[in-house]
Amino acid sequence: MSYNVTKGNASEREHAGNSDRNGFQTFEDLGVYRTAREFRKAMYALTRRLPDSEKYDLASQIRRAAVSLTNNIAEGHGRFHYPDQIRFILHSRGSLEELVDDLNICSDENYLLADDVVKLKEQASGVLILINGYLRYLRSRSSSIQESDDSYSASTDLLDDPLL
Repeated sequence: MSYNVTKGNASEREHAGNSDRNGFQTFEDLGVYRTAREFRKAMYALTRRLPDSEKYDLASQIRRAAVSLTNNIAEGHGRFHYPDQIRFILHSRGSLEELVDDLNICSDENYLLADDVVKLKEQASGVLILINGYLRYLRSRSSSIQESDDSYSASTDLLDDPLL
């Protein structure tokens, strides 16, 4: 099922990024999602390199956190209210931090070369920068659309209306 409604070929849509000309944007158009997806792929590849003794423990944990990273970006994008979107992006950030700790475990247990850990942590840092930027954007949008408290107060004319 495809629901990406942007016009043009896939290459044009990929370069459109956050500035969709039709006003509709899927989570797949978000730069933060695309970057997190690449990191998720790298972490999945890492799990295939772990020893068999970690197949059901660390490897499984890494895969769950990696999926959570991108799933929460997608689910947050599908939410109508900015506070809901923010909450899911915060969960995504938490999953990313969990993955960094998993990289520390891989380093501590000598499952990966130090250079590989450094490269993956640099990739994680790039994802974190984008997540934090997206959070700033969502928070700015959330604060700009809040209603004032007096918008919910009833006027005395309404209180006297017998139909209410």
